[in-house]
Amino acid sequence: MNYATPHRARLALAALAVCAALQPVYAAEEAQAEEDIERIVTIGTRVNGRTATETAAPVDIITGDTIKSAGFTETGKILQMIAPSANFSTTTTSDGTDLIRPATLRGLGPDQVLVLVNGKRRHQQALVNVQNTIGRGSAGTDLNAIPVTAISRIEVLRDGAAAQYGSDAISGVINIVLKDQIGTQMSANWGQTYEGDGENTLIGLNHGMQLGEDGFLNISLEYTDRGEMNRATATDWFGSQPTKEVRLLIGDAATDAAQLWFNGAYKAMGGEFYSFGGFSRRDGHSLGFFRAPGSDRSWDAIFPRGFTPGLDTESDDDAIAFGYRREFGDDWQWDLSVNKGNNEFRLYNKYSLNVSYGPSSPTEAYDGALIFDQTTVNFDMNGSVDWGIGYEPLQLAFGAEWRRDGYEIRPGDAWSFNCGATTVGQNGNRAACGMQGFAGYSVPVDQDRHNVALYVDAESYLTEKFLLGAALRWEDYSDAGTNTTGKLSARFQAADSFSLRGSVSTGFRAPGVQQSFFTQRSITLSGGNLVDSLTVTPDSSLAHALGFQPLSNEESKSASIGFVATPVDGWTSTLDMYRIAIDDRIVFSSSIPSDLNSQVQTILAPLNVGQVDTFTNAVDTVTKGVDWVNQYEIGMGGGDTLTLEGTISYNKTEVEAIHSSSSLIPTSRVFGPGQVTLTEEAQPQKRAIVGATWKSGAWTANLRNNYFGEVSAGPDSGITALKTTWGAKWLTDVQVGYEVTDDLRLTVGGNNIFDVYPDEWSDAESGGLNSAGFKYGWETLPFGIAGGMYYARAEYHF
Repeated sequence: MNYATPHRARLALAALAVCAALQPVYAAEEAQAEEDIERIVTIGTRVNGRTATETAAPVDIITGDTIKSAGFTETGKILQMIAPSANFSTTTTSDGTDLIRPATLRGLGPDQVLVLVNGKRRHQQALVNVQNTIGRGSAGTDLNAIPVTAISRIEVLRDGAAAQYGSDAISGVINIVLKDQIGTQMSANWGQTYEGDGENTLIGLNHGMQLGEDGFLNISLEYTDRGEMNRATATDWFGSQPTKEVRLLIGDAATDAAQLWFNGAYKAMGGEFYSFGGFSRRDGHSLGFFRAPGSDRSWDAIFPRGFTPGLDTESDDDAIAFGYRREFGDDWQWDLSVNKGNNEFRLYNKYSLNVSYGPSSPTEAYDGALIFDQTTVNFDMNGSVDWGIGYEPLQLAFGAEWRRDGYEIRPGDAWSFNCGATTVGQNGNRAACGMQGFAGYSVPVDQDRHNVALYVDAESYLTEKFLLGAALRWEDYSDAGTNTTGKLSARFQAADSFSLRGSVSTGFRAPGVQQSFFTQRSITLSGGNLVDSLTVTPDSSLAHALGFQPLSNEESKSASIGFVATPVDGWTSTLDMYRIAIDDRIVFSSSIPSDLNSQVQTILAPLNVGQVDTFTNAVDTVTKGVDWVNQYEIGMGGGDTLTLEGTISYNKTEVEAIHSSSSLIPTSRVFGPGQVTLTEEAQPQKRAIVGATWKSGAWTANLRNNYFGEVSAGPDSGITALKTTWGAKWLTDVQVGYEVTDDLRLTVGGNNIFDVYPDEWSDAESGGLNSAGFKYGWETLPFGIAGGMYYARAEYHF
């Protein structure tokens, strides 16, 4: 089934024609000034004016030009292909996770990295990843809800920072800085895979205007339309069908998105008012597993040839922040802000049925909605104090935060989850309740929690060459109690071209309200069979009866040490080694079968489910790694430049301990071997980037090679009984751009130009899923299965 709409190429070409017809009226800002601004960081330190190489912690700056050179239209994918410490796993056939894919940093979970926009906390997604994918059991931040058109640069802090920014900043911080320039730019991007599918169109408009003498308002509008990309193979569904046909969607679901964002500031009353935010609406269309005719999961009277249930998803994401900042004294500033964000995720069954409603079952249903909302109030002050110690004044920052997190589950249509009057299916077995493919949400939830925090952050050069920093943060959660974290950081300038840096810190992550309150009755694959599964909330009476305890905080200890070197003019080399130990990680348990033992069977018997799962503090892990980042800019004469990049990233996560709070459930069922593999080996441990960018007059050419190390899945993950390893691969991207005029730029390029795919999945490794259409795997696909693709882009300033 292909939901892709035709003639997207014509839409892109029409946009190009409009751009070409416009008269140039916009003069670009001075390039050097923009380059200097992009080198200054706003995370990792609260001191204004520090550059990326002057901080005591490693910070990557991904500039606007670098973002364009990636050749992708998704913010998460761009981050993965530019910053090897980041991962953006390509999921498929995984319900809502096909639309909102998990983004991670340094091999940890999606909810263990903090995302900021313009330095302010970004809200998380409502969707909980409950399938066997990267980030299972977590609810991270939807990076793709932030349009590429609105982004000026991205800063990545590769260091534990919970003492500076609060919960979630265990693996690091991603700060997305929005555009603030004056003028107008329109862009159009079109591309598709070598196979002729996955057609991708992006139309973007960015307009910045001046407000008064010193204010500005920058508005970004972006529309994207991505066609279905399917690599499922034809199958007779284990011999049950007379002909082989493609019956699944294994790849990228068709999606479309409309996004409107803004960023502005206006000076008044001796200070500056500012505001930013945006709205994003994305729709996705994916498929589940085929239901064969004659099976108990179908009615031949409705679907005589069987059916593959469709799942439509809608994600509405909106956020707005506004505040006022003002300078006082010699160099002090205070900042008061309110930041509100909301994500609503809705699901709809299409081309499906509820077996228990008999041969007259509806074939469509509204499955319900998940809603997460967050309101954050911050008061911050920073400046310097002449404390009479050291080489410079003490740079001091302190402040307070209040935050509310809310979570709702809105039930769907009654027939999406109910048991109807029909008790047996067409083969005489028990009739399954709820819509096939995705059983709707049945239990309404409306919960919230709040927390308050106080922090202090200070740093100073004690000598001309030695920088010392310290941070302390106290937080009090209404549901998880109090927590105090601290951080010490240092930087020593050993020579003009060489410095050492390092940090030690403690951190924490409070349980997400999504983890605390999510519940669902669904149909899942277990041991090759479709069974009814129930997710139990951790603090429910059923969880207590099974012996589980309420969720508590994850706690971490981090340490890093590294160096910054500039061996020759133009070459910057940084190397940072780190260790992150996390106790009591919150996990989504392995499936607990109803016949595990007599006690569990007695407890679950009235529910008529084949298995249950829940969220629980069950795992201690240690992550060790090293990042080596190099960039070398060479002047070639005549104004030409050649920039070389070489980055190697290695990290390894090990599960140190598994513990069950229940005396009825053994640790092997709380967190089984398949979940251990998913935590330790499903993300590439080895990543590398080797590339070059050449600029000569109006021409720019970029070559980038991305290395993805091997990944593994299984055993006994609910999908296959065998552990499978997919080998390492190199992917090569090429891009060439030409400035036709000062205002018009044309670019063509190819991603994965050698058409590299993951290793194929054997029938034995897949537990039979290869025969169902899975050719390359399922649970872990770090670079996807699209193969090669080509694209063209036009940008016009006016």
